[in-house]
Order: sequence, then C-alpha cells, then structure tokens
Amino acid sequence: MPANNFVHRNYSWIVLIMGTLVVFGALGLARYGYSMVLPEMQISLEMDNTQAGALATSNLAGYLAFALIGGAVAARIGIRLVVTMGLIMAGGGMLLTGLSDDFLPVAVWRGITGLGSGAANVAVMGLWAAWFSRRWRGLASGIAVAGSSMGLIFTGLMVPWLIAEYGDPAWRISWYIFSGIALFMAVAAYLVLRNNPGEMGMQPVVEEKTNNNNQEGEVASASSSNEKSPSWKEVYLSAPVWFLGLVYSAFGFSYIIYMTFFVNFLVQEYTYTAAEAGNLYMIMGWVSLLCGIIWGSLSDIIGRKNTLVIIFLIHCVSFSLFGLGDASIYFTISAVLYGLTAWSIPAVMAAACGDMLGAKFAPAALGFITLFFGIGQALGPMAGGSIADFTGSFAPAFLLAAAVALLGAIGSATLLKEKK
Repeated sequence: MPANNFVHRNYSWIVLIMGTLVVFGALGLARYGYSMVLPEMQISLEMDNTQAGALATSNLAGYLAFALIGGAVAARIGIRLVVTMGLIMAGGGMLLTGLSDDFLPVAVWRGITGLGSGAANVAVMGLWAAWFSRRWRGLASGIAVAGSSMGLIFTGLMVPWLIAEYGDPAWRISWYIFSGIALFMAVAAYLVLRNNPGEMGMQPVVEEKTNNNNQEGEVASASSSNEKSPSWKEVYLSAPVWFLGLVYSAFGFSYIIYMTFFVNFLVQEYTYTAAEAGNLYMIMGWVSLLCGIIWGSLSDIIGRKNTLVIIFLIHCVSFSLFGLGDASIYFTISAVLYGLTAWSIPAVMAAACGDMLGAKFAPAALGFITLFFGIGQALGPMAGGSIADFTGSFAPAFLLAAAVALLGAIGSATLLKEKK
C-alpha cells in the first residue's frame, strides 16, 4: 500500500523523532530538570552548595557507571531494549527522588536516575550510524540532541508555575511529572524504535558518492565487502578514540558546572526570582533548539575537529561572562551564547564515532568516550559547589569552567586527527 511504502521510505526520520523524545526524557528532564528544582530542594532538604553539587555528582556517577559497558551492551542485545530499560530506570529514580525526605536516599535515587539516563542516551545516540549515511549523521545527531533543549524550555516554564501554585511541595510534584513523562517515553520507544533498517524490511543505510557526471551511486555503509570491519580492540585501544574521549571530558567538566548552578547563582547572588531565572533558562532552551542541527551539519562540511574548536571557544566566552559579569545583560548574553552551542558537542561526538567505527561499533565507541565525559561531569559539580562554599560565590567556579573549556579547544586543535 502507498501508506506502508511511505512509512518504509521515511522510517529513519520516525526513528529520529522518537530518539529526540528519548533524549528529552533521559537528559532534558532527568538531568537538566535538576537545575530548576534545585533551589527549592536545597531549602527543603537543608543542603549546602557542596551537598547540592554532590547530588548532581551522584546522578552523573550513575551515568558514568553505564557509559563504559552501555555501548557494548547495546551492540549485543540491541539499542531498542537498552533504551526502554534505561527510561524505566530513570523514571523510577525520579519518582523515588520526589518521595524522599533526606539527603542520602535522594543521592541514591539520583544515582539510579543517572544510570537509566546513561543507558537510554548513550544507546540512542549510537543509533544514527545504522539509520543514516555518513553524509547525514551530523544532522541526525544534531536533531536528536534538541531533546535537551526541549527539557530546558519545559522545565523553565513549568517549574516556576508549580512553585507559584503549590509552594514547598512543588519540587516533589516536578519530579513526579518528570517521572511520568519518562515512563511514557519508555513505552513509546519500545513500540517505535528499531535497531536497524533490516528489522523494517528495509535496505541497510547507504553512503552517497557523486561521480563525474553528477549522478549519485549507492553502496551499503554497514555491509560493504570493500570496507574493513572494525574490531572491539579498535574501540577500546584506539588512540583516536582515546583522544576524542579526553576532549569530551573537558566538555563534561565545564558545561555541568554552568548548567548545575545556573539558577542557583542567579537566585542566591543576584536576587532573581524563580520565575525570572526560569525565563532565562527557558530562553537558553529556545535558542538551543537548533544548535545541534546547525553545528552537526557544519561538522559534516568543515570536519568534526574544526567544529569542536569553535564550539569550545564560544563556551569559554559564555562561562567567563557568568564568572566576570555583574549585571543581567552579561548573564543574558552568556545564556544566549551557550544556547547557540549547547548540545552541539555530543552531536559532533556521536557523528565522529560513526565516522571512525561504522554502524556496528559506533554505540560501543560512544559509550567508551562517554566514560571520559562522565568522569568530567562527576567531578564538575563537586568542584563547583565546594568552590562556592569556600569563596562565598559561584563566580570562581564559572571561571574554572571557562578555563577547562579553553583546554578543550586546545585539545581539539592539537589532539584530534580528521578521518579522510
């Protein structure tokens, strides 16, 4: 039937839309929702900034725990199943976070949430090598990471409204809502996602090559007899993969300081209301909606390495404005700059893994470099919170984030080698 033919021809885009919603649940709510509810949680649970950072670290440690094995597990049992189980775990963790009354149980459930987030996000971001040719992987990855932007918009709008309507219990209600959405996404992901085009009776993804007559020919990217198949050794012992991981760790450490304490900084040090801070958070989300598409597509044109250098430099400026600025105009410019590049580095990294190792091993490579990213993330909030408690301000923590972003730009320029 024509309708069935249409679905078969376009199912890669249906998978991509579902993958974007998976990112919304796994990161947009499970991770970035924490920044919006943190001020109310901190008051309710009587936490200092170090403990607030420790909760973020617990969540990211859970993410890290899955990163090393997650890609390999996905390669063996299938991305669809890993994504579904991950969202169920993240949804359960968020529900139990909202039900907890003390710091320690909250830390445990935030860790469980992170474990589920890592499972769902790492797995689904490794899916594009199977469904899209190298020419389109950067674009596909860029679209998928917009799920994080959706999280900023949704939480920036909803959480301040819940605080205004319900007061002290609002942070708990927020977690219940986040949980319900994640669990719904788990069911939807199981019904919609497929591990590869073959499961839909479709041909494997193809690479496009243009000949001298400007006519396009097609070769199977995942099954070409002329393409050497990578091995597990090339995933875990490859110098380019390790270099990619080291650069990724700089992003993990720097951006998570900025995102974790974004709202707290504005509320505690510059007397923003929850609604005002939420509005700026939401603006950042709106600006970031297309960032992955823009930078992912640009990386398809100018290369992953050059794109990473530019993004890291923009992050350095954005974080510096939060650390050095003393008026709302600086914070607004910072938020817009970060929004323009927010989720672009994960998109470029996912595409780079597909370039290096192809469809079969891309999830494993992405999981492995996410280990480095996760280490950076786990260290960042603890460092930022401790610095804020020691100095009485978050400004030095943001300057540290800027310095590490600069190191990321230098590392991208000097360590990474572009695959020809």
